[in-house]
Amino acid sequence: MSTDTPNSTPTEEDSDTALRERIEALEGELADLKDEVGGRKKMTIIATKGTLDMAYPPLILASTAAAFGWDVVVFHTFWGLDILHEEKSKNLKLSAVGNPSMPMPNAMAALPGMDAMATKMMEKKIEENGTATIEELIDVSIESGVELQACQMTMDLMDFDESEFYDGVVSGVGAATALEHMADADIQLLV
Repeated sequence: MSTDTPNSTPTEEDSDTALRERIEALEGELADLKDEVGGRKKMTIIATKGTLDMAYPPLILASTAAAFGWDVVVFHTFWGLDILHEEKSKNLKLSAVGNPSMPMPNAMAALPGMDAMATKMMEKKIEENGTATIEELIDVSIESGVELQACQMTMDLMDFDESEFYDGVVSGVGAATALEHMADADIQLLV
């Protein structure tokens, strides 16, 4: 004789089975979502400046995030393209004017030759501290899977040729492509 009647209450065993089935279903849904997203955080950085001091932040952040296994894109536009240019990146300057962190008054910073002096001082400090160069950070970023993108509109505007960029740079990327990555990114930064 069956103990299941329309008025019977579920047993503890039935509740456990239903709970286990629900947990398995939720774990399956979570695994599907991880597969769909790739299980990786995404970060997009927009690099707009091509000075020595502004080349470091996007490359340091990008290479560090890639070391954590993140999907990272750095979209370089306007002066940010100088970072990707093999010749220009080796000669990036540090502007002393308008930089409140410089150890000199702004009036002195405006004197001829001060940018060159500030750049030499920073390059010396970088060398003394064993800090990675821009070229080294670009290499590390590319080797780590960071996608360094060059804006097509800016390339056209400033007469850049993709052959002038480091190997591994993705050139000719439009703003729409950058926006698509940004829309899916967990973190978006403008540098």
